Amino acid sequence: MGNRKGTVGSIKKGIFSSPGDFVTEGGRVLPGIEIAYEVYGQMNADKSNAVLICHPLTADAHAAGWHDGDKKPGWWDIAIGPGKAFDTDKFCVISSNVLGGCSGSTGPSSLNKNTGREWGPDFPVVTIKDMVRAQKLLLEHIGVKCLFAVAGGSMGGMQVLEWAVSYPDMVKKAIAIATTASPGPQQIAFNAIGRKAVTDDPDWKGGRYYGETFPAKGLSLARMIGHTTYLSPESMVDKFGRETLLGEKAEPDLLPDFQVESYLDYQGGSFTKRFDANSYLYITKAVDLFDLSKNKTLTEGLSGVRARFLVIAITSDWLYPPSESKEIVSALLENGAKADYAEIRSHYGHDAFLIEGGQLNYIIARFLSQICSKDVMSAPAITISEKATIKEASAVLIKKRINHLPVTDPSERISGIVTSWDIAKAVACGLERLEEIITSDVICTGPEEPIEKAAEKMSKNSISALPVVDRTGKILGIITSEGLSRLIGR
Repeated sequence: MGNRKGTVGSIKKGIFSSPGDFVTEGGRVLPGIEIAYEVYGQMNADKSNAVLICHPLTADAHAAGWHDGDKKPGWWDIAIGPGKAFDTDKFCVISSNVLGGCSGSTGPSSLNKNTGREWGPDFPVVTIKDMVRAQKLLLEHIGVKCLFAVAGGSMGGMQVLEWAVSYPDMVKKAIAIATTASPGPQQIAFNAIGRKAVTDDPDWKGGRYYGETFPAKGLSLARMIGHTTYLSPESMVDKFGRETLLGEKAEPDLLPDFQVESYLDYQGGSFTKRFDANSYLYITKAVDLFDLSKNKTLTEGLSGVRARFLVIAITSDWLYPPSESKEIVSALLENGAKADYAEIRSHYGHDAFLIEGGQLNYIIARFLSQICSKDVMSAPAITISEKATIKEASAVLIKKRINHLPVTDPSERISGIVTSWDIAKAVACGLERLEEIITSDVICTGPEEPIEKAAEKMSKNSISALPVVDRTGKILGIITSEGLSRLIGR
């Protein structure tokens, strides 16, 4: 059964059924889709603590905890659970199986409602964007309007990037690990060889093998090829060296001699027991088609991103090397976005984000604990025009039960602030125009400024409210001393 201490415990998979048609990016119609998902931790009252986990190529919704009869926990249990990077005492963590998958979500092995048979090769080509759109439907079903964070490695990292691009107002923090914004020719080549191995298996039968012999040989070979790219040369030397299976043979033959051959054969064979061959074709194709710099620069492709990013590379990863992560960070910074870069120092290669729990938890936990002004501000901010009267301002303060009222110019940029105390004095003095009492030298904070610095501004200047403005001076929200007190209490 395994040790369950420190995990989220026993978990059951949920299935979300979308009632309407789902139109793929290519224009094909799926008559309703299903998405398998799991939830770890509790959602808070305003559903602001939701974290979405996006899985890598051949994983699924079971990211943490245990199913009945499991011999091991979910694929990212090292990072999800009480006290871990995605702390389920603080966050509600949601993980789902991608569209096109074969672990509960609609894919080529699912029944086509129009024919009553498996989709097989008639299933439409899906993209990373389609996968993200399906996840958004799931979140809408759950009632999540904004994600505190979205995170994933490898293909999961591509989904993270797509989330930040497609739904910039819905993602506060984004964590992309061991990934790329545009697979290169070598990466595409490995996937193409894997697909060729599947489709050249006589048992594939053009993708219509359901109910007949499964194309296990082709899928096993594809997995062996793919798995080799997940390991680094150093890790393979450490794990296998040139160790043989049975010592020296009396006479050489063509049968496997080395432990690495046996290992890859085992990986390929076990993979065929849990994965659908057609799903492998569709999902690897989605990876190859992902390109945020198509017909433009990557900087242009990431221009609308608003999330604060953490991009993590693995020093020994030759599938998606650190240079590709650095390229993502550079493009984000060129757009003025907030982006941090970190490396996992490991000899395990691409798969290190599934193994190096210590480094991973430390890096991610630090990033998620960096609370910024936009994370605690009250939004949208209640404002008033600088041309308003004292009486109008007083009415707003009373009706909205607030003590601080930012004042805006005709362009809706901040031009000052008034307080309930200012209004009380103005009324006592018989003043009528708001512009007579406005404090025009307003101390503000930016949405990405760490909350510690915002709090320091408030303390240093003896103020109890701090407007949050963007680079143009437009008001996004306001931080109050009461809000900070609630944060400390939390």
